[in-house]
Amino acid sequence: MHSCWVIYNGSLISDKFKDQAELVKEAAERVGVHAELKKNYEVMMDLASPLEKRPDFIVFLDKDILLAQFLKNAGIPVFNDPAVIETCDNKAKQYLELAKHDIPMPETLIAPKVYPKFTIKDSGYYERVLERLGLPMIIKEGHGSFGMKVYLIETEEQFYAKTDALRGVDFVFQKFIASSRGRDIRVNIVGGEIVAAMYRHSETDFRANITNGGVAEQIELTAEQKALAVRAAEAVGAEFAGVDLLFGENEEPLVCEVNAAAHIRNLYNVTGVNVADAMIAYILRKLG
Repeated sequence: MHSCWVIYNGSLISDKFKDQAELVKEAAERVGVHAELKKNYEVMMDLASPLEKRPDFIVFLDKDILLAQFLKNAGIPVFNDPAVIETCDNKAKQYLELAKHDIPMPETLIAPKVYPKFTIKDSGYYERVLERLGLPMIIKEGHGSFGMKVYLIETEEQFYAKTDALRGVDFVFQKFIASSRGRDIRVNIVGGEIVAAMYRHSETDFRANITNGGVAEQIELTAEQKALAVRAAEAVGAEFAGVDLLFGENEEPLVCEVNAAAHIRNLYNVTGVNVADAMIAYILRKLG
């Protein structure tokens, strides 16, 4: 009988993180895998002594990349791989990877590193960004979930205030895709196969995230949307991925981002498909 750990972040007070872990634990138990929920701090990263109890595999639903790497170093299969979690956790890093694989996405400029106590305001760099992307534009911090730390910049004043506030932070500038304002598609992929998808839209926000008040419904994906979502997951090496697609000017799909620990409860509510079942089945096939 296989055993697994399902790891989530113990410092986050929202129930949605534990709920996500419960869904995966129940899916594992349905097929006879002994599953244990673990908060990330319940696994001591003691570098001097080996792990005493070891599961056969780990479903890692957190962004504690150091813990994921610690467990991988201990020889335990970790899903997703720590390198994938790290790539997806920093949007700037992720866009570099997507661009390397020619994945269609909004025009993106990665901001240069500026130390917090310094500025490049008088260098002419920011004027070039404004000239290239125009307003409105999107500024995204490297780290942020549920549509947080994504800003719609509509005036030059906002633009300079935000770039000033983000000194010392990884972030990107992106062309605003007006044709996709308040609407996107979430596609969940497991092992290169599409498991479920939903269309999300918001009347009140430029972002479609359900957390920010968006509503979702089932959608029949086009062949182009399917192919792009699968390619995007492959580009970042994600075995499990939630790929967010935008609608370009002629409705052609663009990749907004790839999530390595995508939440699956809303998708389950909307489509009736429990992605956790596919995740566990995929791992068991892979481990043989």
